[in-house]
Amino acid sequence: IFYHLQSERVETYRLFEEGHEAYLRTGPHYDFDHYRQLVHEITQAFCGISKEVLEIKGRLHDEFDRPDLSEHIEKLQNKEKEKLELTAKLQLAKQQAQDQPEDQSCQEQIQEIKHKIIQNKEALSEIMQDFKYDSEECD
Repeated sequence: IFYHLQSERVETYRLFEEGHEAYLRTGPHYDFDHYRQLVHEITQAFCGISKEVLEIKGRLHDEFDRPDLSEHIEKLQNKEKEKLELTAKLQLAKQQAQDQPEDQSCQEQIQEIKHKIIQNKEALSEIMQDFKYDSEECD
């Protein structure tokens, strides 16, 4: 179930990215209402996933006496929160770059945020590997 939830997160990010690209294509008179609805739906999806992940975290800690696995999930949740914040910043920076093509600092900001997202994804991958390794250890 846990791995399925993580793949749901990846799919939700993909939909969020596609929706944002569609929103940018509506510029300069952006269709904000449509985008706001998308953000609402994406937020609902992430909240649902987080709720389920936190339930798994609790069960691992309490029912299965695996605080090590529970800790991996805690780290994962924090990194996922950071990834969502970075994704939102990237979307704002992309819109700013589109609205102000002459401003070179916008492109620099986009590259900086993309780099942070790559680092975040690497950290997430590492946490998932640690989780997998530690969970297989007891099989």
